[in-house]
Amino acid sequence: MKIIRSTLFETIGRMIFLSLIFTSACKSLNPALTPDLPPVPQAYSRVNVPVQIPLGTIENLLNQRIPPVLFEENGMDLGNGVVGDLIFSKNGLTTIQVIDEEKIQVELPIRVRGQVGLKPGGLRNLFQSKIPLDQSFSPVFQINPEITENWSLGISEFELLDLGGKMTFSVLGMELDLSQLIAKEIQDYASKNLTAKPDLVRLKPSVDQLWSQVGKPVLVEFEGNKMAFSIQPDSVLVAESFGASGNYQLNLGMKGKVNTHPADAVPSRAFPLPGLTENTSSDNSLDIRIPISLTYAEIDQLLSENFENQSIRVNKSTIFRPGNFKSRAFGEKLGISMDFHAEQSNGKAIDGELFLVGKPGYDNENQVLIFDQVNFNLESDSKKAKTAATLKKRKIIRQLNQKLRFPMAEVLESSLGGIRERLAFDTPFADLKIVDLEIYPDGFYPTATGLEIQLKATGKVDVRWK
Repeated sequence: MKIIRSTLFETIGRMIFLSLIFTSACKSLNPALTPDLPPVPQAYSRVNVPVQIPLGTIENLLNQRIPPVLFEENGMDLGNGVVGDLIFSKNGLTTIQVIDEEKIQVELPIRVRGQVGLKPGGLRNLFQSKIPLDQSFSPVFQINPEITENWSLGISEFELLDLGGKMTFSVLGMELDLSQLIAKEIQDYASKNLTAKPDLVRLKPSVDQLWSQVGKPVLVEFEGNKMAFSIQPDSVLVAESFGASGNYQLNLGMKGKVNTHPADAVPSRAFPLPGLTENTSSDNSLDIRIPISLTYAEIDQLLSENFENQSIRVNKSTIFRPGNFKSRAFGEKLGISMDFHAEQSNGKAIDGELFLVGKPGYDNENQVLIFDQVNFNLESDSKKAKTAATLKKRKIIRQLNQKLRFPMAEVLESSLGGIRERLAFDTPFADLKIVDLEIYPDGFYPTATGLEIQLKATGKVDVRWK
């Protein structure tokens, strides 16, 4: 940022010097005018990341989330006068298979341990003891996972397709098949504890923890002045589906504005995240706009520090000394007025006032800062200087437009490192970084109080799963 600011003032200085070299003016420019200021667009930013999560990663996450003991119950009514004290626990790794865009098939190995017996009365009076039970099966069920707008993961549909084994035992010479009862118990459990809870897995705490680091204000310093930037999101977008390749496709997006804060008023934390809304975009793109504001007092101070009363040799016979710089908005252009004193080798001197205007812009293809629509007005008691300026008006403007082009590739490259570092972060599941990052000035906007420069950073987000 410091280099960009310094280059801006160096460029302004060259504008002044070139105008002095040609000692020119344009009659059509009236310094007394105050053209309307153009509207300053909001520094609005957008990030969209299409993420393909491999099924293997989802399986790993799911196996980490499934507890060792799924559920347990004493006195479970298994029907036919049979009750049981049973513990359902995980008995291996869960596997997933994609059914369509919305549904997946899950196979979950389960081990059932405990004891079963008869209810009091009847045969219970003849058979008092309970029979130990230890059997394994692998139920296969179909679910429809969904991310809800309140940052939670839920299951809207659950269907048991296959119990994946039989649950039988013998008592008093009778073989009892509990398979259907166990299947019903699993379905009932899913209805009460899965599909009935849209916020089955709350994602917000993990997301907030990550956002508290990524979204907190960024402190920067240029020309000894400190300031901060922060992103204030107004929408977070998501769309999810299962692709034909078997991957889980998650399109994540965020939109919001970038705020500038003075160093003594930096927010202590990131702006809160809003609820989720539907994402209709699937492109991989990053477009961040960072506003930098320079007051006219700052511009005047730096111009004075660098050029006040300095001797500038225009040609073999003339030396100029500018001073008393005053910058201001002139519509969409930047205007700079100054007094000057010119001394010639023949002993004659020319005093006057020069008012220079130009519209700053950026040639992205050639990476150069340009000043377009250059114009100026010269006021002096020297009729000779005024006449020369009038006669050479078109030629001078054409030469200024051609020469006011200043390379910024090195300046912009020096600014990439901090942005790359800020936009790259690690999570327990994946590493994210920005690729094909470009940064360049995308707009210069004179305002009533200063000049706003909007830097634009573009690129793509690369995700590496662990």
